[in-house]
Amino acid sequence: MALYAKPLSLRPNAGATHIRTAMVMAAGLGKRMRPLTATRPKPLVEVAGKPLLDHVLDHLRAAGIRRVVVNVHYLADALEAHLRRMAGDMEILISDERGQLLETGGGVAKALPLIEDDHFLVVNSDNLWVDGPVDAIRLLDQRWDDAAMDALLLVVPQARAHCHSGLGDFHMDAAGRLARRRPGKVAPFVFTGIQLVSRRLFADAPEGPFSTNILWDRAIAAGRAFGVVHQGLWFDVGTPAAIARTEALLATG
Repeated sequence: MALYAKPLSLRPNAGATHIRTAMVMAAGLGKRMRPLTATRPKPLVEVAGKPLLDHVLDHLRAAGIRRVVVNVHYLADALEAHLRRMAGDMEILISDERGQLLETGGGVAKALPLIEDDHFLVVNSDNLWVDGPVDAIRLLDQRWDDAAMDALLLVVPQARAHCHSGLGDFHMDAAGRLARRRPGKVAPFVFTGIQLVSRRLFADAPEGPFSTNILWDRAIAAGRAFGVVHQGLWFDVGTPAAIARTEALLATG
């Protein structure tokens, strides 16, 4: 664990939410982004003039979140050095996965001792979004119902999933409950990589590396996995070609 900065001042922020802690997933190998990731981790690949990771940190700051846990594995030293420079008014803690890459679920499970809150934000560092009339993090905060939910996923309609080539991830009913896409079929909503989760989601989680999908499936079966639709722009920045496409779309609004 490395502590990079203590918050300078936690004055109330006009854009602040009730969410106090975010985990940023930054440990992946970035294979689809090669050759750009041959010498730098994917979160430090630049899009629209700054690293993907910095776009995420800007959104967290705007939401009033000042405690951030970041997991690291591939080229971890470069990520840690960048975070030291960018911490500013944020308290940044490192969940070190140098010894073993733990995938999405295992990465969060390992970091839980660094997370003090009963529910917290989890954000992938390789997606980029632009907020709509209500910013994405505030929207999740407003829709969170702790009595009913173990996970609240920000989703986007297929038609607005820019640079994304999949068949969709979820169906969603009128109450917002999620259901999986059936094999060989298309689903109308794509997961954005942004979610608000309860510690309950990780109860009795497997040891070692595992996907968050295991926990989502359990929450879906219990009727405790929900979605909310992002109101702005979202980009799946997974390949070098997606960078140029994303920058072109951003430039045209």
